Amino acid sequence: MKIVVYGATGHTGQFVVAELRRRGFTPVVAGRDAHRLTEQYAGLPIRPAGVDDPAALDRALEGAAAVINCAGPFALTAGPVVEAALRAGVPYIDVAAEIEANVTTLTEYADRAREAGAIVLPAMAFYGGLGDLLVTTAMGDWTSADEAHIAYGLSSWHPTPGTRTAGQVSHDRRGGRRVRFTEGELQYHDDPPTQQEWTFPEPLGRRTVIKGFTMADVVTVPSHLDIAEVGTSMAVEAARDLADPGTPAPGEDSDQTFVVDVVVRANGAERRVSASGRDIYAITAPLAVEAVARILTGRTRTVGAVTAGALFDAADFLQALGPDLTVTTSAEPTPTRR
Repeated sequence: MKIVVYGATGHTGQFVVAELRRRGFTPVVAGRDAHRLTEQYAGLPIRPAGVDDPAALDRALEGAAAVINCAGPFALTAGPVVEAALRAGVPYIDVAAEIEANVTTLTEYADRAREAGAIVLPAMAFYGGLGDLLVTTAMGDWTSADEAHIAYGLSSWHPTPGTRTAGQVSHDRRGGRRVRFTEGELQYHDDPPTQQEWTFPEPLGRRTVIKGFTMADVVTVPSHLDIAEVGTSMAVEAARDLADPGTPAPGEDSDQTFVVDVVVRANGAERRVSASGRDIYAITAPLAVEAVARILTGRTRTVGAVTAGALFDAADFLQALGPDLTVTTSAEPTPTRR
């Protein structure tokens, strides 16, 4: 099957193309720069298209089974590529970590995608998608919860230029204010973040984290789960790397390790699920490609503009990511397969 990767020349896009090839798909590489596409992907179908050119986007998606959008900032690219996917009648998946872009995708395309029986899946990435799958797994048979917290333990963070640009776009869209999900809704505020100690599963252990370092999970998780408070925190080492403009971009082989630790609480009870692995950009590729594989083989639960936790059997999805991802529940490893 042909899968269009829009933004194929970017850091994450290259991982997605490689994962598609490994899984037996035929990537069709698309993006704004025809020269870079040709230079990087000799031998693959190449379809240049700018987001301001609907006809070119239509040509890019012709004959494809799905499209994965890896081109940020998604505030600019998501809408045009979703529109092209709806015209072509193919599923849309993106890897957006931008809070506002994900809100827009989920709200603006909710009715149209559902009425068309289409799938529009934003944030199918390390930030947003993975946390959503972990929280959904932790919820299990609970129908509601008081609180969910996703703690990100990163040994370091070498942001890509795209990450920095997308972060600036989000910052500007909310006028420099901070955002949180509390009392059942997204709220913008000016309260300063605080630090606290968090004990991650190994290999990270006890770390200082910045509480209120808000990521896309505050959009994906409450989009389908009844949880009044959804918060995220980030290891201070990673936050400092991101804040430092001198931190270099990631190389092809990263030694970065991560642990994503999820705690869900309801009526005095607590459930905990965590996932560990290497390289937050590399792990996005198996997340996105596994999503495509499941959509195209009918292993989905609904249609519309939805997130990973609503669309898939979350626990089964996470198990399928082994050995790229190690998932533990109550400190006991769950079986993994490939």
